[in-house]
Amino acid sequence: MSSKSGQVCNEDIERERQKCTFNITELTHFLDGGIEKTKERKELEDFFLNIPELKDKVPTEYLSHKEKYQEAVRKSCILFNKISEWQTRSSSGGGINMYESVLGGTIGSALIKEGIPFSLHFVMFVPTLMGQATLEQQSYWIGRAWNCEILGTYAQTELGHGTFIRGLETTAHYDAQTEEFVLNSPTLTSYKWWPGGLGHTANYAIVVAQLYTQGVCQGIHPFIVQLRDEETHMPLPGIKIGEIGAKLGMNTVNNGYLGFENVRIPRLQMLMKNAKVLKDGTYIKSPSDKLTYGTMIFVRVAVVKGVAATNLAKAVTIATRYSAVRRQSEMKPGAKEPQILDYRTQQYKLIPALASCMAMMFSANWLWDMYNNVTSELEQGDMERLPELHAMACCLKAVSTADSAVLIEVCRRACGGHGYMTCSNLPGTYGFVTAAETYEGENTVLLLQTARYLVKAWHQLGSGEMMPPTVKYLLKKPTNKRWENTLPCFIKAFQQVAAGAVSWCANTLEKKVQQGVPSEEAWNETSVQLVQCAEAHCRAFMVQTFADTLNSAKATMSPAVHQVLTNVCELYAVYWMLKELGPFLMFSALKPADVPGLQLLQDSLLSAVRPNAVGLVDSFDINDQILDSPLGSYDGNVYQRLFDEANKSPLNDQPVDESFHKYLKPFLKSNL
Repeated sequence: MSSKSGQVCNEDIERERQKCTFNITELTHFLDGGIEKTKERKELEDFFLNIPELKDKVPTEYLSHKEKYQEAVRKSCILFNKISEWQTRSSSGGGINMYESVLGGTIGSALIKEGIPFSLHFVMFVPTLMGQATLEQQSYWIGRAWNCEILGTYAQTELGHGTFIRGLETTAHYDAQTEEFVLNSPTLTSYKWWPGGLGHTANYAIVVAQLYTQGVCQGIHPFIVQLRDEETHMPLPGIKIGEIGAKLGMNTVNNGYLGFENVRIPRLQMLMKNAKVLKDGTYIKSPSDKLTYGTMIFVRVAVVKGVAATNLAKAVTIATRYSAVRRQSEMKPGAKEPQILDYRTQQYKLIPALASCMAMMFSANWLWDMYNNVTSELEQGDMERLPELHAMACCLKAVSTADSAVLIEVCRRACGGHGYMTCSNLPGTYGFVTAAETYEGENTVLLLQTARYLVKAWHQLGSGEMMPPTVKYLLKKPTNKRWENTLPCFIKAFQQVAAGAVSWCANTLEKKVQQGVPSEEAWNETSVQLVQCAEAHCRAFMVQTFADTLNSAKATMSPAVHQVLTNVCELYAVYWMLKELGPFLMFSALKPADVPGLQLLQDSLLSAVRPNAVGLVDSFDINDQILDSPLGSYDGNVYQRLFDEANKSPLNDQPVDESFHKYLKPFLKSNL
C-alpha cells in the first residue's frame, strides 16, 4: 500500500489503518471545523511547504547560533513576501487562520523550525495597535505595520519583573513644554528582557512603561518607540539593545534586551484609545484598567490551541505511529516481537496524551469564540464578561501548556533512545512548548489570578447576582447519590471537586482574616490550595466542554466517530480522576471501594481506543513536513528515514574528520 507521498507504507502501520472503526476523513473535517476549513488548510500547506527557497540545505541543528538566526531572517523575508502573493491569488485571502498556521506550530514550524523572528510583529505588535490605538493612530501605524514597512515587537517583560506588570520599572515622564515623553531605564532590572525579534530584527516596539505626568505616576501604559534607524538599522541615540543569547529552544525568535537613556518620543506615540494625556499633561483615565491587558489575553487564547494543543498533537502522532512500527521483546515466549503499542504501559503513556490533546482543542475553540464575542462587546462599552474571559484564558493557558510539556516528554520517552535524537523533533517540540509555561504569564501566577476570580464568585453566592456560565456549578447543592461509572457522573464529580476546593479556600481565607492575619499574608499562606482549586476549575471546564462538543455534534456525526470520541472523552476524565484521587475522595461521591472499578474502566477504555490509535492521530492530518520526524512519518518507514537523517550530519561528509590528523593521531602515536 502506498502512502500519501507515493512511498510504500510499513505493513504494520498499514494494518493499523485497516482495522480503524471510523472514517478518518470525517473526523479530520470535524477537528478542522468543516470540509471547507480542511480544504483551506491543505491549500495553504501545499502552497507554503513547496516553496523551493525555504527548503533546508543543511539541517538547522548543524548550524551555529548566528547562522540559525541569519537563515531564519532570510526565510522570513521570503515567507512574508509569499504571504502577500497568497493574499493576491487566493479566494480565502489572508485571514486569522492563515496567520495562525504560518506563525504557529504548523506551517511556520516546518519552515523555520526554531521560531520566526517576525512572530511578535503579527502576534502582539499589530493586535495591540488594533486594540489600543485611536483611529487616527491606527490610520498611520497599522498600514505601515501590516505591509511590513516597519517591524515591531512588544516590550513589556523586564529583567527584574515579568508577570507582575504593576511592578515594571521603565518610566515615561511627560514633558508638557515639548509635548514629548521621556523614556528611561533607571536600573539594570528595568531593562526590557525577552521580547521576540527585539535583538536584531525589529526597528519599532510597543513599550509598556510607568507613565508620569504632572508629577503623578498613573501606572503602566503602552507607547510606540522607534528603536533603530529605518535605513541603517543602527540603534537610535539612547537605545541600548541586543540579543539575550541561546536558550533551550526557539533560538531563532531573536529574543532581546532593551534599555532607554532619555529617549524622547512625541505625545501622540502613547496609545490613547483608552487612557489619554492632553497637551498640557492632563491625564484622562481609561474606563477600565483591565482594557490595557487585551493583548495578553489574545496571546493566551492563541497559546492554548496554536502552541499547546498543536505541538502535543505532533508529539503524540510521532510517538503513536512509531509505537505501531516498533517491535520489542517477547510478550509470549517464542512468539513474534509485539508492536510496543500492544503493551498496556505504552497505551497508558500515549492514549491519555491523545485524549488531552483533543480536550485542549475543544476548549481552545470555546475560548476563541468567547474572546471574539467579548471583544465585540468591549467595542460597545460592555465589560461584563471580561473578568470571566480573563479567568478562563489564565487557567486554560496554564493547564494546557503544563500538560502539553509533561505529555510531550512522556511521548519522547515512549520512543526510547530514538526519541532522544534531535531529528525525532520531540526535543525541539518540547523546547517550544515548555517556553510557553512562563511567557505571557508564568503559570502559577495565572492560576492564582483565576483563583482570585473563583473566590470572588464564591462570595457572590446568594447575593442574587447572575453567575457567569463557567462558574454556575458553584450553585449546585451536594447530593448523596451513589457513584456510577458514567460520563454525567464524572462531569459532576469534577465540578464537585472544583466547588469543594473553592469553598475550602474561601472559608480558610475568611477564617485567617478573622484571626487577625492580614489578607495578603492569608492569601500567600493558602496559595498552594488556591492554585489547586484553579486547576480543578479548569479540569472541570475541559471535561464539560469535551462532552458538550460531542453532544452538540451528535446529530451530524456518524455513530462510529461519536463512539470513539466518547471513549476518548471518558478516558480523559477517568485518567485525571485516578491521577488526582485525593480531591475526588474528599469532595465527590467517589468512595475508596469505587476506585478498583474506575481502574478497570481505564483499562477497558485503553483497550477500546487501542485499535483506533493510529486512525485518531491520522485524523489530525499533520503533513510530514510539519511533523519533521523520521519516527512519525505517514508511511511508517522509520528505520530507513533515521538512517537517511544520520547521513545528513556534516561529520559524515568525509570518512576521516580533520580532527583525527590534528589531535587524535598525535595522541594515539604518543602512547606507543
